[in-house]
Amino acid sequence: MVVKRQRDVEAAAAAAQRVVDVHFAIVEFLAAGQTLAQVDAFVGETLESMDCRSAFLRYRIPGHPPFPSHSCLSPNTCVVHGTHLMTDAPLVPGDILSVDIGVSYKGWIGDAAWTYGIEAVDEATQRLMTAGRECLRLGLDAMQPGRPLLDWARAVEGHVTDAGFSLVRGLGGHGYGRRLHGPPFISNVVPRQPGEWPDAFRTFEPGLLVAVEPMINAGDAAITSTSGDWPIHTTDGSLSVHYEADVLVTEHGRDVLTGSMFDLPDIVGR
Repeated sequence: MVVKRQRDVEAAAAAAQRVVDVHFAIVEFLAAGQTLAQVDAFVGETLESMDCRSAFLRYRIPGHPPFPSHSCLSPNTCVVHGTHLMTDAPLVPGDILSVDIGVSYKGWIGDAAWTYGIEAVDEATQRLMTAGRECLRLGLDAMQPGRPLLDWARAVEGHVTDAGFSLVRGLGGHGYGRRLHGPPFISNVVPRQPGEWPDAFRTFEPGLLVAVEPMINAGDAAITSTSGDWPIHTTDGSLSVHYEADVLVTEHGRDVLTGSMFDLPDIVGR
């Protein structure tokens, strides 16, 4: 997951840009009344129009069936890994929807997520979404060459805790490149006991490609899932948001390959 050749850097950036382009297309499409199946079909059609394919569709991990959707669509209390099959209920005003897009483009992966409010959200939900965006921004600022991965978690967790929300433990970011997932694991929380996060003091080395992704719950940090199923939900039924960026560490800092996603709106479909 470390890239050195300029052509590989350019290829990774091109894949990441396709993810950005899909997200900007989504904000023009999302609206109340749509089902997750309709949203996922739109994602699939958009990827095809960009000469890409989904990096998620039919993806496998032990203990799960092949992932059934082009994108991860996680509404409201769904933290991550939501599928278009989990509900046929249409989106309604006030819902939030986390959309995670993974693309494969000319052999390289792009992978980034954002959370959108449908038409309008209440004040508490807006604070949750703002905390998600801002902890991502602060975490990215902490990613500097030669510094430990732990710096990311300190920045993210500090902001989320101060905002009064909870970070999901056990889920986090990862290396990527020509494969969707690889080392290192990047926790969003500071480890509480020895051995909890073996990569914590690994450094951000130039050429490292990582996808970093805080998941923030409005209530308790606990999560639950049905055995063998993909979607992960908050245990207490509180709302959850998910933000993810692709990053290339450089000799002088870091290049956020999906940085223009910070220009995405919080609210869509108005």
